Amino acid sequence: MKIGLTICEYNPFHNGHLYSLNQIKEQLNPQALVVIMSGNFTERGEMAIMHKYKRAEHAIKAGADMVIELPTVFATAPAEIFAKGAVKLLSELKGDKTLCFGIESGTKSGLIATATALSSESKQFKTLLKEELKEGHSLAKARYNALEKLNPPGIDMGFTVTPNNILALEYTKAIIESGYPMDVLPITRKGTGYNEVIGKGNINSAKGIRELVGQNLRKTCLKYMPKYSFDDLPKTLPSCDEIIMYSLLATPKKQLAKILDCTEGLENRIKALIKDNYTRDQLIQALATRRYTQTRLSRITLACLLKIEGDFIEKCLKSDLYLKVLAIKKDKLNLLSDLAGNTPFIMRKKDADSLTQKAKECFLTDVLANDIYNLSTKTKTNEFHTVIVE
Repeated sequence: MKIGLTICEYNPFHNGHLYSLNQIKEQLNPQALVVIMSGNFTERGEMAIMHKYKRAEHAIKAGADMVIELPTVFATAPAEIFAKGAVKLLSELKGDKTLCFGIESGTKSGLIATATALSSESKQFKTLLKEELKEGHSLAKARYNALEKLNPPGIDMGFTVTPNNILALEYTKAIIESGYPMDVLPITRKGTGYNEVIGKGNINSAKGIRELVGQNLRKTCLKYMPKYSFDDLPKTLPSCDEIIMYSLLATPKKQLAKILDCTEGLENRIKALIKDNYTRDQLIQALATRRYTQTRLSRITLACLLKIEGDFIEKCLKSDLYLKVLAIKKDKLNLLSDLAGNTPFIMRKKDADSLTQKAKECFLTDVLANDIYNLSTKTKTNEFHTVIVE
């Protein structure tokens, strides 16, 4: 069976996402289109604008056949782990698989050449990377500088700059490094970029739409979204920042230091500055440096709340996990048997009961994330639920 795969957040689902799904169908013509989507918290360390079941339902209405949840430990991690976790799980599906994703610019050959150069990580590259990190650059910037200095043939530095290109690079790296039997299909994005907030025509970024909601301009979003997605937009952006601030106060320094990317004594700075900054935004702005970007700090502070430690993420990457089905098209229920491999689908509590210990621990993090989201938004969703869409 020819399977089209895509990795997403759909935070929220908009016309650009609809264009992408249509392009997958047009260019690949798959027999099934499977999406793996972040749950209630995202890679930027934020709450999703709508809970995962609504966003999954929107994806099915837009043309996807099945939506699987990307476990929270991967969904809230940096791009490299986000990509590795998603690709790992999608590789467990049976079928002739092609991973499809949006890019701002570039070609498939340039993408593969750049991903291959980064995957090899020669001794010279590692030396240059170490030097760049010593200069205080973030990992992403250090890798860019090191690769630019090394300049291997055929690379396209454009894949190390913009957010979607960086993710495309990480997806391709994950496939190359793991040896998964999976092709890639880059699709040039239409309209605004990932971080742009001003719409072009009927296309706006998810970030732009979230900002409009935050500015009480919800009605303006309709032209950028399918109506079924717009109708579920909240009037205000959800937040659990106060709970996060409490968790930072209550968590000992030693435990903070175990969080991924919380290095170089950052736990001490967090403990010192939290006493003079009373909101999460204020704290993050006070902590931010060239190396510790606001997005990185947002992920670290969220990981504290969700009790996600760096070692645990690495163990999850190496362990047998699960495929939590958030939504599926009613006439595609056969995919549950057609695509099933060794990794179990989860749709009911009994499915989770048979998981290995590490998979159970990973799944419990999803349950905690769901409970916190429900508490913060006064929503009732059941972790053992799958939306069946007509």
